[in-house]
Amino acid sequence: MRYRTLGRTGLQVSEIGFGCGNVGGLLIRGKPQEQLEAVSHAIELGINYFDTAPQYGNGQSETNLGLVLRQLRPDVRVATKVGITPDDLKDLKGAIQSSVETSLRRLGRERLDVLQLHTPIAEDRAGGGRWRSLGVSDVLGKSGVADVFDAVRSQGLVGYLGFTGLGDTEALHQVVGSRRFDVVQTYYNLLNPSAGVKVPAGFAGQDFRQLIDVASRQGMGIVVIRVMAGGALGGRIARSGYASPSIGGALVPSSEYDKDEARATKLNFLVEGDVHSLPQATVRFALMNPNVSTVLVGYSSISQIDEAAECSEKAAISPTSMARLNALWASDFTKG
Repeated sequence: MRYRTLGRTGLQVSEIGFGCGNVGGLLIRGKPQEQLEAVSHAIELGINYFDTAPQYGNGQSETNLGLVLRQLRPDVRVATKVGITPDDLKDLKGAIQSSVETSLRRLGRERLDVLQLHTPIAEDRAGGGRWRSLGVSDVLGKSGVADVFDAVRSQGLVGYLGFTGLGDTEALHQVVGSRRFDVVQTYYNLLNPSAGVKVPAGFAGQDFRQLIDVASRQGMGIVVIRVMAGGALGGRIARSGYASPSIGGALVPSSEYDKDEARATKLNFLVEGDVHSLPQATVRFALMNPNVSTVLVGYSSISQIDEAAECSEKAAISPTSMARLNALWASDFTKG
């Protein structure tokens, strides 16, 4: 396992991280012994970055990860999150403080390595519907999320601060430019590479305008999320075992699961040589960006941990294959 620096935090993190969310599902729906064996195996392979959230299984992910870590007592980095609801805005300080303290109890830790905002960010606050979001002023304004996060850090409960880079592209760039956060989680995969690659004019998905590179220039650590596009890049096996049987709505515009699954069928040319599967190809693609610190992968089995860990040793995608990818991105996967 190779390690990279998580931006200005200075933390050395494994290139491959352990996503403890709902898509893979192992840390939510797995049996206790399976969870213990999976985390132990991941640590043996060199994985040292674990990402969870209170929203994953209504606290079950944090609870189960905490139980395992208390048994193993490994030297690992743990990141969790705070999701903000409209009611939380009535007492933002109290809501965040309570969330952090609850997460610490579940995880059995005195301190979080990274605390992240887990709510989409828009230029102005949007209410109602599935994709409720905070406005930039809610995050950066006086007594906003960034101020409260700083206060929590001053108590010694948190080492570093981050946010999930979902929402309006311009708003995300504003938050990155504020230098109030140390880490950003970025949506980055073979179907939507715009956070790290300048996409062609015909690209149909949300254009994150190379958010990875912009954030890296600010000294931020980069954590890649949805590298498998919610399982669409993993084939049928990605929805087996403890994996979530369904994904729900699109996390970013034009990323509906059925559409992404159809686009993924055009990428089989990447499975060649020592790359044995499309999931390995997409992890390898993310690791090609030198500004990426770690790639989170959600697991439903130990074999998937092995598959992902192997990617730490893979070579870059060839220029010929990259040319084919560019043609696919430009044509919304109709040519290439």
